[in-house]
Amino acid sequence: MADKQQERAVRTRAKVLHAAAEVFDEYGFSGASIKKIMERAGVTQGAMYFHFASKEAMARAVMLEQADDLLLPTQEHGLQQLIDITMYIGHQLQVSSLLRAGVRLAVEQGEFGMRDDTAYQQWAERFAEELYAAKRDGQLLPSVDVRELSQLLVGAYSGTQLFSHIATNREDLPERVAALWRYLLPGIAPAEACASLTVRPWSAETV
Repeated sequence: MADKQQERAVRTRAKVLHAAAEVFDEYGFSGASIKKIMERAGVTQGAMYFHFASKEAMARAVMLEQADDLLLPTQEHGLQQLIDITMYIGHQLQVSSLLRAGVRLAVEQGEFGMRDDTAYQQWAERFAEELYAAKRDGQLLPSVDVRELSQLLVGAYSGTQLFSHIATNREDLPERVAALWRYLLPGIAPAEACASLTVRPWSAETV
């Protein structure tokens, strides 16, 4: 019985979290309301407050769990893997309300009294994993500082996706991310490494 109750609680929390993501994605933090989220989730007020004490708590959870539904490409570590991950994220920003909401809230978090760079740091750490592998395999120039580059890439990517969102509702995001890599790679990788890499829009067949 306890196991069934726990499973039901997990499902309810996930339902509320995804409903909150959809509402935050559509309306932003200021335009979202507990009532809209509750109606979208199809749960009672008690069930919702059991998992999240406030709208701010839901927003923070969406920010921190924005990548939980992603199935990042898994192949040989290094620059190609990193490129494919960023192209995959670009695709997911077009289709995943949880990821979009997490990104939007990370930008809007001042509206609900937060100043938390955890989501950005998590992506920087993930990118750094691939960059360390690339450096180990001679895919990066000796002058490259992996930590510095990983944070620079997160910042550049964040700005690129935001510009794309405003300009085309992210329809051209894959092309913009590809352009980012075309200009970035010659500054961080030897010519022979650049020649071996492919920058292309993500698809299931890609990896």
